[in-house]
Amino acid sequence: MRENIHRFFRAARGAGVHVSPAESIDAMRAVAQVGFSDRTILRDTLLLTLAKSQDEKLALGDCFDLFFSQPEPRQEQPEGADEDPSQDTDQAPSSAAAGDAGGGSPQEELGPLAQMLLSQDRNATAAAIASAAGAASLSDIRYSTQRGIFSSRILDAMGLQRLRDDLDQLTATNPALAERLRAALDALREAVRDTVSQGLALYAREEAENLRNDILRNAPLARIERRQVAEMRALIHQIARRLRERYSKPRKRQRRGHLDVRRTLRRNAAWGGVPFLTAWKRKHRDRPKIVALCDVSGSVAQVSDFFLLLIHSLHEVVDDVRSFAFSSHLIEVSDILEAKSPEEAMAEIMSKVGFGSSDYGSSLVDFEKDFMSALTPQTTVIVLGDARSNNLDPRADILRRISERSKRLVWLNPEGRLAWGFGDSEMPRYATFCSVVRQCATAQQLERAVSDIVATYQ
Repeated sequence: MRENIHRFFRAARGAGVHVSPAESIDAMRAVAQVGFSDRTILRDTLLLTLAKSQDEKLALGDCFDLFFSQPEPRQEQPEGADEDPSQDTDQAPSSAAAGDAGGGSPQEELGPLAQMLLSQDRNATAAAIASAAGAASLSDIRYSTQRGIFSSRILDAMGLQRLRDDLDQLTATNPALAERLRAALDALREAVRDTVSQGLALYAREEAENLRNDILRNAPLARIERRQVAEMRALIHQIARRLRERYSKPRKRQRRGHLDVRRTLRRNAAWGGVPFLTAWKRKHRDRPKIVALCDVSGSVAQVSDFFLLLIHSLHEVVDDVRSFAFSSHLIEVSDILEAKSPEEAMAEIMSKVGFGSSDYGSSLVDFEKDFMSALTPQTTVIVLGDARSNNLDPRADILRRISERSKRLVWLNPEGRLAWGFGDSEMPRYATFCSVVRQCATAQQLERAVSDIVATYQ
């Protein structure tokens, strides 16, 4: 049972529940207290010790129900099984005669698997399937194409080869018994297939999700199909969660830094150089300040939602963040992102300023007029947009002044580099005043860019 619990932890991770080694140890201790006899108590114990949110509780409950619902082999009888059982009695002399010739009854000469199937003991069969599944390492299944391989492994571990020999022998000596055994074998094959399907649902979910996420992470954001929008938003949520976990807000405890040998020796001169009192070198880090300008015009409508989701995560990672959204004019959206959920914030921002005709020059004028004082030598300015200004004045001079007043200016463009400078794109002109210019056409590129920006403050 302990091995089953460890396999359950693995299945829970595949279902999206974060189970750390420490949490698994706590869960095992709790299970040792309540025991395994009552499945309801066991389920509640695992949910209490492992689930950390309502979503995880639901996912863990479904995983538990699926994991501990062992498929049972169906008891199928061959044709004529409903007839009077006295027919078997009539055949007993011939069977006994055959047994006398061989020194015993036919069933006693059969292998363990054949005897178990003919006895129709469901509990024994289910236990044998579970044991064989463990021996076949069913928890290693990852793809649906592996169903046949693992089904064969389980059947081989149960003794299929000996069963085939028994069938060949019974076919010649006792056809009726051979027919019963063949029907039981068909039911066993179906039960094994159900067990493998259950294992695939439990253990391959994480691999399938990772494969789907890898495809989405490298798919152009502007070309995401309508059916993939929900999956992409879920992926962006995962990226935002990783950013929160990796780069939390400033810690209460400062890192001590490196030992300052000179200061330590001077401070302890009175004790003959014995380092009772230590001195540490601490590297000064500026308090992070970020100003984000997000283009939500019609030309980037496909990716603006994802931009806003990442900006929303910045507010949970960095203390001092001011966010702005613009199309033909610019407004501050910091309060909206701070106070509301990502979905509600995006809907309100897009209703106020989204889907308009982009005018970078007018938006930069609005920023210089009302918000230029937000910039300091410690501020990192992030611009997320395609730099297409509909052939209007781009006001690159304002961007130059923004760059001069800030620590650095980072531009993240969802378009491919080959499109920069063509048509109404002002990217080459703007790039002159940027510290960093990066293409962010995919979720992976967007995560790396934002991660690199936040990492500089750690």
